Order: sequence, then C-alpha cells, then structure tokens
Amino acid sequence: MGSPISSEIDYEADGKQAGYLRLPHSVHRSAYGWIPIPIVQIKNGSGPTILLIAGNHGDEYEGQVAVTKLAKDLQPEMLQGRVILLPMANFPAAKAGYRTSPIDDGNLNRSFPGDPAGSVTQIIAHYIESVLMKMADYAIDLHSGGSSLHYAPTVLYGDREDERETAEVLRMTHAFAAPYALRFRRSGDNVSTAAARRQGTIGVTVEMGGSGTVTPYALKVTREGIERVMAEFGILRETKLGASGVTRVLRLTGKHNYLYARLEGLFEPAADIGEDVAKGQTAGWIHHPEAPWADTTEVVFPISGTILCKRIPCRVQPGDCLFQLGQDDTD
Repeated sequence: MGSPISSEIDYEADGKQAGYLRLPHSVHRSAYGWIPIPIVQIKNGSGPTILLIAGNHGDEYEGQVAVTKLAKDLQPEMLQGRVILLPMANFPAAKAGYRTSPIDDGNLNRSFPGDPAGSVTQIIAHYIESVLMKMADYAIDLHSGGSSLHYAPTVLYGDREDERETAEVLRMTHAFAAPYALRFRRSGDNVSTAAARRQGTIGVTVEMGGSGTVTPYALKVTREGIERVMAEFGILRETKLGASGVTRVLRLTGKHNYLYARLEGLFEPAADIGEDVAKGQTAGWIHHPEAPWADTTEVVFPISGTILCKRIPCRVQPGDCLFQLGQDDTD
C-alpha cells in the first residue's frame, strides 16, 4: 500500500521549492481536511541528497530553528545535489510543543517503519522512511533533550553490518564535529537511524541542548555541524568554517548508562553535564517537602563515566531519567 501523503514538492526539479506534505485528516471541524507538514527542497543538478529532519519530537527546538534558517539561507547555486528540509516532521507534536502527537499520542521516533494505514504518526513515519529516506544518501535527525532533559551537544551513531557504511557513518560523525559522540552497537528497529539503516542511508541522530528552549551555543554547533557535513560529502560547494574541534567518542553499553529516580520528590543534582563521575559517587538527593520530616534519599551513579544529559524539571517520580552517562570507547 502506498502512502496517503501527497507532496506539493517536485523532488526531481531543480531550484528552491517550498510547500507541504498533505496528510489527509477527516475530523469534525474539517471533513475533507489535511495536516500540513512543511517541506523545503533546494536542488542543483546531479549529486548526493541529504535529508535534514527536525521536529521529530515537537518540544525539541534547536533543530527546528536551524532547519528553518537553512530553508531561507541555502540557495541552489550554493549546492551540488539536493537538500530536503523537514522542520516539523511530527507536525501535530511540533505545533503543540509536545514530545508526542496530541492527535494519537504517537512518538514519531518510536514509530518507524510506520504504517500507511495506521495512525497519523505511523503514516508520517512510513512516508519519511519509504519516500524521503529512500531518496536520501545522507540524513541527520536533529534532536535535543526537549522539555525534560538537557544534552551536551552530542552525535549518536550505531554500528552497521556493512563495514563501508559504518565507516561513512563515522565519517559523518566526525565531520559534524560536536564536542561528544555516543556510539551504540545498533539502534532499535523503531527509530530514525534504523529507518536510515534499512534504506542504506548514511545517517546519525544529534542531541543539541534542550530544556525546552534554544541557546546560541547549541544553535551554533547545530548549524556549523550541518554545514560541515554537507561540505564533507560534496553537497555544499564551499564553506568558510575553519578547522573543527576534536570529538570525544563515548560508548553506550546498556541500561546502567542511565540513572533513574526510584522515588517521588524534588531532585537536587550534585553533578552537571560534562563532568566525569565515578561509580558510587553521589549524583544528588531526592527531597520530600510534603513530608519534611522524612529522610532525604541519596542517589549515586551506577557506573563511572561522563555526564551527557541531565533532567531539567525538579519534580520527579519513579522511572524519570536523571542522568545519562557515556563511557570512553576503547574499541
């Protein structure tokens, strides 16, 4: 079954085009309506295609701002090939400022490969993988910590079965030149990097900031990273960026890389993003102001590593992620 989504963009035409992906959506207020997912394409002749995805999670804003600015700044004569920009991939979620869609509670980055006959989020996932990712040689899915977390600028990448593809993913990772990279063995099958893997697309996910806001630093790393990747793979004809910094590669090895709250209360952190911490070191305390006579609970790090992200809201409940740790990659 083909996708019910139709595109106002002619993917084969040169020049700059802007329009919508139309996702039919019949509801009480609009019987013959459609959801407008913004899309921009800039193309100049033959050459590689890169797909830049933002708004996969709607409360992650750095990528949405960076891609929106690129949609205005990039011109066909600057390119050799094609750039496809998707600034609000899960449009209902991005419009509402939610991580998940208010229509079907769908988490786009847990919905691949999607379903053309499924829910709104599943239909979007299916189109991204089966149409856009299929056309792309390269892809960057732009994320951040959203409303609940804040990340040090980090590229996340997984190993591929094909050694050539693995080498190209690593090439993209170092070209992006974020301060950190986090390597994992293989992504789950329902995320965008798995969609890229299935389509033979060289792709990574990046985590840039968060806290439900945008910082100049995160935007700078994001914009420069995209520009460096496009230049590295011959899509951007010229870049004036100087030499990049060195990316510190860390590993994600399992559940012990995450520290979770096990009680409800107010979390007081004792460490911050970018710190190297030791197993058993105090990570913080959970306080119980509704019962101030109750003992405060100390939380400790389960392993030694480097803090890549931390929780933002102070109030926690069991199952909330407090920190993510990366460990030095010694392979």
